[in-house]
Amino acid sequence: MNNTNNPSEKIRQLRLQKDLSQENMADMLGLSTTAYGDMERGRTELSFSRLENIAKLLDVSLPELLGFESKTLSETEWLRQENERLLSTNAKLQNELDLWKQRFGSLVTLEIGRQVQQHREPIGF
Repeated sequence: MNNTNNPSEKIRQLRLQKDLSQENMADMLGLSTTAYGDMERGRTELSFSRLENIAKLLDVSLPELLGFESKTLSETEWLRQENERLLSTNAKLQNELDLWKQRFGSLVTLEIGRQVQQHREPIGF
């Protein structure tokens, strides 16, 4: 089997090895054939739970499905490394969000205040 790091391509290869059609996989996953085909073509972002379900259906480990040789990394070690990668990505995204808040937070606050002022009913005595 070709060793690939592209999960969509790996899923297709494994499905073909198991002699399953896209229709079979779609039915087993509770998806339309079009939705499943989009997954194999890489047009749809694959969630972790969807990847787990596909790995079970294809009778492979999650690291193997994602293109890691199961002999080189245990599933626990792979999950630990993947968790570290996701934590790092989340930290970078949080920093970016904080930067955007710093740059535009006061503008948003001013705009909200302006909108509230426009919609405030006049006070009469």
